[in-house]
Amino acid sequence: MGALSAAIGARLSETLGRCVDLRLAGGVGGGCIHRTYRATDGGHSWFVKANHASRADLFAAEADGLRALARGPLRVPQVICSGEADRQSYLVLEWLDLGAGAPRDYAKLGEQLAHLHALTGPQHGWRRGNYIGSTPQSNAMEVSWPRFFGHARLAPQLALARVNGHTALCAKGDALLENLPRLFGGHAPRPSLLHGDLWGGNAGFLDNGTPVIFDPAVYYGDRETDVAMTELFGGFPEDFYAAYRAHSPLDSGYRVRKTLYNLYHVLNHANLFGGGYVAQAEKMVDTLAAEV
Repeated sequence: MGALSAAIGARLSETLGRCVDLRLAGGVGGGCIHRTYRATDGGHSWFVKANHASRADLFAAEADGLRALARGPLRVPQVICSGEADRQSYLVLEWLDLGAGAPRDYAKLGEQLAHLHALTGPQHGWRRGNYIGSTPQSNAMEVSWPRFFGHARLAPQLALARVNGHTALCAKGDALLENLPRLFGGHAPRPSLLHGDLWGGNAGFLDNGTPVIFDPAVYYGDRETDVAMTELFGGFPEDFYAAYRAHSPLDSGYRVRKTLYNLYHVLNHANLFGGGYVAQAEKMVDTLAAEV
């Protein structure tokens, strides 16, 4: 890490306009794609992510997403700099001490997420492709939300599932794609600014209770997709949902659509990890088929 640490220190010195004698204070947990470190010069700390140079675009996409979210009310880590050195790529972010939140802090997160979703774009999609985890995520702009969700979300995951040999899942998924217009009905949401990967592991709280979100997969789309994902892996406290609904009520159709939206993430997990996620995805498709 010596060469990489020296290169990051030089880049920080250039970015901050002062000499940074950087040292990596040790690895930190929480990441399954990149190596993560706390770096310090004795007075300041930064959060450093590193990976092979071939993964540089993941960092470019993450930085782009964080800068986009910074337009909204929610706190995100500030992007300091990024680059490549010694056949490795890196991203340097502001260091934030994060912990668990109290019920009132989750209520603030719900309220601020509703305000984030009030920021809208001209179409569904984003100005560049990015990633959901390590999987490429297409964001080609589209006026129709059902077409966008079918073409840019479900279809690519089903194509990967076919390559991975999940033939039964793909057969059911293809039938679901044909029935998407009936599932959506007249649902035509505004293109809201989304975090895109909002589960419990991508949110935390400062000591004063300020909510912080990170590791985004940003695009414009149906705000319900963010809310749905918060329910996928254990869910957030009820204070979060009550505060969100108080500012942006959800209609009765969300009950079905949240399964549809979370199918995208479960399919991605099935493609990345296999195992029980394949059966979970099939069960979700069966549940949705019963709604048609």
